[in-house]
Amino acid sequence: MKKVTSADSLVTINHYKNVLTSEGIPAFIRNEHLAGILGEMPFQEVWPELWVENDLDYDRALQLIDSNNILRESPESSWRCRKCDAENEGQFAACWQCGAIQS
Repeated sequence: MKKVTSADSLVTINHYKNVLTSEGIPAFIRNEHLAGILGEMPFQEVWPELWVENDLDYDRALQLIDSNNILRESPESSWRCRKCDAENEGQFAACWQCGAIQS
């Protein structure tokens, strides 16, 4: 087991865990329920942490959660659906109106 990263947000750590899981890398979260003791311990000590189960997955996990790679997964600019012509924000891969996948 190896610690990959930590973050101040459980939402962020769960997102990273989902990214790893979708790539077949078993991962788990530590400190998930320590927010209640914030203030009694240094804040970075209670941040949720993402760990990989297999040390051999560590380097690949780091690559996957590298902020540049995650940001590139979502387009930055708005796009227009080819099926229904609806305008969609850049972070969405599917059309909000008809559900068509951006191509």
